[in-house]
Amino acid sequence: MRILVVEDDERLLQLLQRGLGEEGHLVDACTTSADALGQAQTIAYDVVLLDWMLPDGDGLSLLRAWRARGVDTPVLMLTARGSVGERVLGLRTGADDYLVKPFDFSELLARIEVLARRRGGDVVHLRAGDVGLDTRQRALVRGDHEVALTAREFALCNLLFRRVGEVLTRSELLAAVWGPNFDGEPNVLDVYVGYLRNKLAQLGDDAPVIRAQRGVGFRLLPGGER
Repeated sequence: MRILVVEDDERLLQLLQRGLGEEGHLVDACTTSADALGQAQTIAYDVVLLDWMLPDGDGLSLLRAWRARGVDTPVLMLTARGSVGERVLGLRTGADDYLVKPFDFSELLARIEVLARRRGGDVVHLRAGDVGLDTRQRALVRGDHEVALTAREFALCNLLFRRVGEVLTRSELLAAVWGPNFDGEPNVLDVYVGYLRNKLAQLGDDAPVIRAQRGVGFRLLPGGER
């Protein structure tokens, strides 16, 4: 699964990143509400782990903002606040589950799995021409033909499909897929665009294409538009 962790406790954040990564999950991290707000809007996460208290606001306000913008990703609140009233407030605000710190990592894993299973019936198909992006299976679909995507390919493809025809800047794509603090090689974006082009080509003639806008970024064009 792809999981977003919003937590400003550096030690706990590192433990969660390492532990979830060892379980095979792809983990992105934000330490402020400002960074997390856009991150969850541009990337289709399976689950969000959200701390109640953040340095630039509180998790409940962030959660309200996500829900108001249509972000329906399951959210598991992580907090030291354990009263019944506070748990109820969190759930009524839009949280799907609640775990009080300190917690056992095995219980956290179990709760994440429950949230993912609960969401498993929700299938979202984004379209570009006659090609769909199945956000549950993380696959490109055209008729009976299906092409699976890796986690990074899906994150990139998801953003392109949500904004078909629009030019997305290189910095926007890098921040959305690799995180706002990405400091690796910028050409990693070109590599993954190449992977996606090859997979789109597997869907046959007139499949959508990714075109480069020189000096700016990339855009996805529906089939038949060259």
